[in-house]
Amino acid sequence: MREGDIETEQRWLLLIHQLPTKPAYFRVKIWRRLQGIGAVAVKSTVYALPANAETQEDFEWLLREIVDGGGEALVCEARLVDGLSDTQVRALFDSARDADYAEIAKEARDMIARLDTDATTERLAEVRTQLGRIRKRLAELVSIDFFDATGRLSVEGSLSELEARVMEDNGMAKNPSKAADPITELKGKTWVTRRGVHVDRIACSWLIRRFIDPDANIRFVAGKGYAPNPGELRFDMFEGEITHEGDRCSFEVILSRAGITDPALQAIAEIVHDIDLKDGKFGREEAKGIASLIAGIAMTNEGDPQRIEQGTPVFDNLYQYFRKKNGR
Repeated sequence: MREGDIETEQRWLLLIHQLPTKPAYFRVKIWRRLQGIGAVAVKSTVYALPANAETQEDFEWLLREIVDGGGEALVCEARLVDGLSDTQVRALFDSARDADYAEIAKEARDMIARLDTDATTERLAEVRTQLGRIRKRLAELVSIDFFDATGRLSVEGSLSELEARVMEDNGMAKNPSKAADPITELKGKTWVTRRGVHVDRIACSWLIRRFIDPDANIRFVAGKGYAPNPGELRFDMFEGEITHEGDRCSFEVILSRAGITDPALQAIAEIVHDIDLKDGKFGREEAKGIASLIAGIAMTNEGDPQRIEQGTPVFDNLYQYFRKKNGR
């Protein structure tokens, strides 16, 4: 569940433990095990996982390991009543995974930069080996990404860009035939995205219906394990046909795929980017206000169609503002 989504009751598993002061390596070992199963610290000696059969088994094995090493531990299932909210704990999980994803994305960008200066056969072989390792690491992170952190889309975009670059430098890339009208190619599709839409997906939905296909059908599905049907385009989804590419959010990618160069839409794309990726790339002064508006829409509208309906006038007015500002 993304920031701004309606909060539903969540059951948590808590591991409360105390470790012996020595040996020091045992404390490091337990810390690494906690990181490996995706647990986050809600207090100095209290770690949390969302409650399910798999996470309970993970904590039970770790509890046994702690006790066998001379420590004390207990596992309990809890519902948060006061102090931290469910949303705040979910944000801890997302923050941890986003940091992991950012490391992988940076590594991919660094490899692309190295290929810019050295695309020898030896370098390409090295990058292919590293790609296999990174893909394995990404799969491990996805397995403990309990709430679909946004950074997952960004890192997938960076890796796809790197893989395309490796293929190109190997002489295997084919020059795709350029469609006469990119927008025509996108019409008549069923657009599919994750449930719990927020700024990027709300903006994308507005863009699709306003400038690409007014009659577009938009479906909302589970974020993981969805296999597309013929005629469907997944957007802002892991392994989607249209999603984050490199450091570009899905709104930016759709603009590019559709061949749209309207300056007003480019300005909106920069705002959506700054809100969604939180990297301050464009430094848009409007981002803070729009972020608050979208967060309010998400908090007061549980359904995805309602969020898009409420978000549409926000982007309609923003678009008209930039058109007039640009003298159009």
